[in-house]
Amino acid sequence: MKKIHKSTFFIVVAFIALFAVSTVTGFDYFYGDNKTTVVKGINDIRLGIDIQGGVDVTFAPADGFDATDEQLDAATETIKTRLGTLGINDNELYSDYKSDRIIVRFPWQAGESEYDAEAAVKELGEMAELTFRRGSDYETDEEGNITPTGKLVLSGADIASADYMQQPDSYGNLEWVVTLSLNDSGKQAFAEATAELAGTGTPISIWMDNTMISSPSVNNAITDGNAVITGNFDNESSKKLADQINSGALPFKMETTSFKTISSTMGEGSLDAIVLAACIAFVFIAIYMIVLYKVPGVVAVIGIIGQIAATLAAVTGWFGFMPGSTLTIPGIAGIILAVGMGVDANIITGERIKEEINSGKSLEVAIRVAYKRAFSAILDGNITNVLIALILMGAFGVPTSFFSKILNSTIFCMFGATTEGVVYSFGFTLLVGVVCNFIFGVFASRIMVTSLSRFKGLQNRKLYGGNAK
Repeated sequence: MKKIHKSTFFIVVAFIALFAVSTVTGFDYFYGDNKTTVVKGINDIRLGIDIQGGVDVTFAPADGFDATDEQLDAATETIKTRLGTLGINDNELYSDYKSDRIIVRFPWQAGESEYDAEAAVKELGEMAELTFRRGSDYETDEEGNITPTGKLVLSGADIASADYMQQPDSYGNLEWVVTLSLNDSGKQAFAEATAELAGTGTPISIWMDNTMISSPSVNNAITDGNAVITGNFDNESSKKLADQINSGALPFKMETTSFKTISSTMGEGSLDAIVLAACIAFVFIAIYMIVLYKVPGVVAVIGIIGQIAATLAAVTGWFGFMPGSTLTIPGIAGIILAVGMGVDANIITGERIKEEINSGKSLEVAIRVAYKRAFSAILDGNITNVLIALILMGAFGVPTSFFSKILNSTIFCMFGATTEGVVYSFGFTLLVGVVCNFIFGVFASRIMVTSLSRFKGLQNRKLYGGNAK
């Protein structure tokens, strides 16, 4: 604590202020007509269907076809590729193996007033065309649409199956690869193409409609109809490529079994009411904390501002090491609950400081001991919320997420798949908020209170809730 100087408080406050401002406003710049976003602001938050409205559609195999889990995975990859091609990056997509369904939910894009949802759903449900082509060249039209120009080698109908596995490389180390098995219709054409391109450096690119999904080089001529694609694959990426290739030769047609649009009017009204209520509550909480705990109360308010800013930054994708998350109304509730836990942590600390001061300890010792003893109580109170948040993210997340794989293979294996957005958002914001509470409400607050206690004018015991000397 002796290393904490008077200026430390102002440094921490300046950091929190700049961080909060950048979280709210973001930072963009224009080069000509091209806009580049360096830091995302709150206007870039991806609002969920319950706030912004959107589309909820369910696909199923047509004509009563009984699809396998692998075929549903492949179809899911097709739709995922199409969503990316359409620029719909904020979506919820999963397979329900028990009911042979694929559920897709995506909100309107930010700032959209008109959107042809039925056309988008129709395009998602159409089968994608898988092609293998010589080279990876393509043409781009005036609207930026890409069209592959390489000579066609194979189509999806020529692929019998694709799979992913581990096999030894030339050094004996295991590596993930994608294996291809061709139908008789494609063996000759593939043999001729690989014989011609082997060793030339010209790849055989793989396209899903007009999106190139892989571009492997040709090392040897392949005449038996069995090929191996190597690269920097891991388990997930090799499975994804195998699913994408399989999706081009699905033996069933998908049809829309249910479709609905959700108006954004009610959601935006709910959002406005929640934000207004949260602002009013924050003002009353700030007044309460400052009146009751004086200096620690002021610091608590600053720490809560930092906690809220950091939580919103995590939602927007402000941090480069983690993607943003869709914000739903339950997600906002998660933020509010986490803020409540932050207030509780500061109350525990404030009461501890009062007790230590009134027990006769010096101000410096009282602050140090209070934060040390309060930490265990704060940790115990927050660890429960962390566990709850992780369970919610696992139970209500997409099946491919880490926690979903663990929980859905054990505890929740008797239930079908569920949705990512609504409840998952609650778990995400709650978890991030609790973590930010420790950063700003515990560690940063301790630094700020200690720094302020160095000022002679702020060493009066009454300013920390204690009795006068």
